[in-house]
Amino acid sequence: MNEEWLIGKNPIIEAFRSGRPINKLFIGDYLKQNTIDEIQQLARKQGVQIKRVPKQKLDQLSKGKHQGLVAAVAAYEYASIDDLFARAEQRGELPFFILLDGILDPHNLGSILRTADATGVHGVIIPKNRAVGLTSVVAKTSAGAIEYVPVARVTNMAQTIEELKSRNVWVVGTEMEADKDYRELEGDIAIALVIGNEGKGISRLVLDKCDWTVNLSMKGQVSSLNASVACGVLMYEIFRKRHPLGG
Repeated sequence: MNEEWLIGKNPIIEAFRSGRPINKLFIGDYLKQNTIDEIQQLARKQGVQIKRVPKQKLDQLSKGKHQGLVAAVAAYEYASIDDLFARAEQRGELPFFILLDGILDPHNLGSILRTADATGVHGVIIPKNRAVGLTSVVAKTSAGAIEYVPVARVTNMAQTIEELKSRNVWVVGTEMEADKDYRELEGDIAIALVIGNEGKGISRLVLDKCDWTVNLSMKGQVSSLNASVACGVLMYEIFRKRHPLGG
């Protein structure tokens, strides 16, 4: 069985709550009982083995900040494109997807998943090659959202865009030179927003497949936004259009 390490209190608690299989829970023997009551109850309820271990053992397992808690979990399973459409259908909503064209920083992916969960995104699509996948760092940065937002990993982003378009989803890219402002985005259509690599942006092949592109207008001196921040702005624009005040 492929196994990964989940680190930190919130990601582990959300994994328990979502019903994700957890094999073992390692708790620092230096933690006070009142700080671990909730997580111990969740572990016992699901029959998960609990081990109290010294900090050195947790450091060895996690290779990072762990808050005294590390869990051995089955490797993350990726969703299919059909799973994403099914999620939208189950909610009775028009599809709302995020396509990430070559995001490399796990912190960016984790942050995007966290905002995707908050804004009702039905799924995130990432490429198999030259991009970060679902890792423990992504899980921790997402603050547990990784357990609730399906992520599909595809071999060819351009072909995936063609499939989405054939299923009546409008695909919208982001680029500084775009004529349309992001505030012109509509909420009453099936939509997939494309965010590019942190340095290079969206690849030309993927950009050419987009139905249109939008820009994020800025008044400051810095020419661009962090990928996760830009994506967050766009996700909330769709959220705002789909859930107007008083609506």
